[in-house]
Amino acid sequence: MALTLPGLDGQLAPYTLSGTPLVPRAPKVPLTRTAFAAAHVVSDPLAERGPWDGRPAVDWDATLQFRQGLWDQGLGLAEAMDTAQRGMGVDWNTALELIQRTMVASKSHPLSPRVACGAGTDHMRLEDLKTANSILSAYQMQAEQIEAAGGQLILMASRAFPAIEAGPDVYHHVYRSLIDGAKDPVILHWLGDVFDPALTGYWGSADVEKASDFVLSLIAENPGKVDGIKISLLDQAHEEAFRARLPDGVRLYTGDDFNYADLIAGDGSRYSHALLGIFAAIAPAASQALEALAQNDMDRYNSLFAPTVPLSREIFRAPTRYYKAGIAYLAWLNGAQSHFVMPGGFQSSRDICHYAEVFRLADQAGLLLDPDMAKKRMITLLNLHGVEQ
Repeated sequence: MALTLPGLDGQLAPYTLSGTPLVPRAPKVPLTRTAFAAAHVVSDPLAERGPWDGRPAVDWDATLQFRQGLWDQGLGLAEAMDTAQRGMGVDWNTALELIQRTMVASKSHPLSPRVACGAGTDHMRLEDLKTANSILSAYQMQAEQIEAAGGQLILMASRAFPAIEAGPDVYHHVYRSLIDGAKDPVILHWLGDVFDPALTGYWGSADVEKASDFVLSLIAENPGKVDGIKISLLDQAHEEAFRARLPDGVRLYTGDDFNYADLIAGDGSRYSHALLGIFAAIAPAASQALEALAQNDMDRYNSLFAPTVPLSREIFRAPTRYYKAGIAYLAWLNGAQSHFVMPGGFQSSRDICHYAEVFRLADQAGLLLDPDMAKKRMITLLNLHGVEQ
C-alpha cells in the first residue's frame, strides 16, 4: 500500500517504498579514515517535566544503545557535541553525565572505539564571561572533568568569544593555554555561523581567510598537541585549501554535511577524515562506504554515498541548526528509540513536509532498515499532522 506524503510544496502524492535496506555490520578491513559520528540524546518523555525550562530527562539505556550501534559498525563517537543539543536543550550537567556514562561503555566494547568529547563554556552565562581569563577558566573546568572520565578533548567553539567581540589576541591566549595544557592532543572545532549564528566572526575575524591564517598559525606553534581540526563551514573549496596548509600529522576532520563524500575520498594527494552529525543517521552507508574506500573500490564507495548526499542536504538545510531533529527522526523510524520526542521539544523545529522528504530520501538510500516499522511510524506522524492514511 502506498503512503500519501506531502511534498516540499505542500501537495499530497502517493509514495511506495522501493529501497533495499542496508544491513548494519562491522567493517571487514581496517578503515583508512578516522570517522567520528556525532550522536544525539534520546529523551525519556514519561519523565520529562517542563521541557522548555528544566534539565532534560534522558533515556540512558536507549542513548547508550544507539552509541553501541555506531561502535558495532566501526565508527568512532563525537560525544556531547552540538548534535547532542549542547546549548539547545541539553545543559552541561546532562552532557557531563552523558560523557561519563559513554566512556564507561566504550571501555568494554570489543572494537575499542575512539571517543572524543566536547569541552565548552556552556555551564556559564555569557554575561559572566567577559574576559579572556574567565573564558579560559570555564573551558578548563569542563576539560578537566572530561579528561578525568577518560575522554579526548574537542575544544568546542564558544559563543562567549563573539559575544565580547574578541580579537585574535583573546583567542590566542585561551586556545594556547588549552592546547598546551591538555593531557592528550586535542581536536579544534570551527563551527560556522550557518550552524550557529552566535558564532559569527569566530577566530576574531568575519573574513574567513584571515580567520584561517590565524588558526593555522595557532596549530603551527605546537602541532604535536593538535590531533586535528573539525571544520563545518559547508565550503568544499575552503576546506581543501585549508587542509593543504596543515602541518604533517594534523588531521582535517570534515564537518561538511553537504560535501563529505568528495572530501573524504580526497583529491589524490590529500583527504579529509570525518566528524559528522550525518554519520549518526547514515551509519550503515558510511561504514560500508569507508570499508569500500579501504579496499580501493571507488565504484562501491560512490554508489553507497551518492544517495546519502541529497538526504544529508535535506536534513541540514537552512536553518541548519535544526538538523538535530532529522537525526532523531531517523533513529525513531529505525527503531533506535520508541518515540519522536527531543529535549526542549526540538522535534517541532521542522515541518511535516521536511520529514516526509527525509523519509523518501532515506528509503532511496537504503537507510530505512525495517521498512514495515518505518512505514507504520510514518503513518503515525502523518495522522498527527492531519494527513490521514
